[in-house]
Amino acid sequence: MAEPDPEQKLALTEQTATAWQTGRLSPDATQAAATTETAGLPAQLELVPPRQLVARKLSSRDGRAAMIHAVAHIEFNAINLAWDAVQRFRDMPGEFYEDWIRVAVEEATHFGLLRERLRDLGHDYGDFPAHNGLWEMAQRTAHDPLIRMALVPRVLEARGLDVTPGMIARFEAADDPETASRLRIILRDEVGHVAAGSRWLRSLCEARGLEPRSHYFSLLDQYMTGEIRGPLNLADRRRAGFDEEELERLQARCQR
Repeated sequence: MAEPDPEQKLALTEQTATAWQTGRLSPDATQAAATTETAGLPAQLELVPPRQLVARKLSSRDGRAAMIHAVAHIEFNAINLAWDAVQRFRDMPGEFYEDWIRVAVEEATHFGLLRERLRDLGHDYGDFPAHNGLWEMAQRTAHDPLIRMALVPRVLEARGLDVTPGMIARFEAADDPETASRLRIILRDEVGHVAAGSRWLRSLCEARGLEPRSHYFSLLDQYMTGEIRGPLNLADRRRAGFDEEELERLQARCQR
């Protein structure tokens, strides 16, 4: 998590996942988590408030690169979030770590796909400013895995399910099918990431005697002021574990 160099972070992710898969790592709830409040990012990356990011048209090469950079930054931070969940939340079932180590590996693959495309366009990760909203939400949910599952996979990453089909269409319209094809891979995998969040939200609610649906919406009210942006990608949200009542209630919030 603390490693700022992208190449090293991808290599360490692969090494750690392999160590887990071959039985050289195992959960130990008796050891304190060596957590961090910051995550490693390239030194040249400028972090700014979201309102300072300038929207660019995909009709230009630099405009396409800026959009790809924005998604690459999300994927890089998602690597950090997956490892944070593994390291921070102790005394969880082994399947929890299996899920989030898999997610870390897939997020690393996504970042690699996008960084390669950035380089094709004459840029690299760190060439454009970015915001740190995803990691800020990780900090806000660091005290409770249930809240983390509700608000990161099932809000922020689920938002990716909603917007990625539109991005794919825009890149295709800009005569960039290569980027569109990489975004399709990311969308396919992100359904599974949101599904893992759905699964663990329900598991943790059951363990605490909470009704998952009502508790989820209570957390939205508490942390997100109830705000949900639409339109929703209903088909992929269903595949990611949202039930029909949840989708109806989320759509009602989009229309406020």
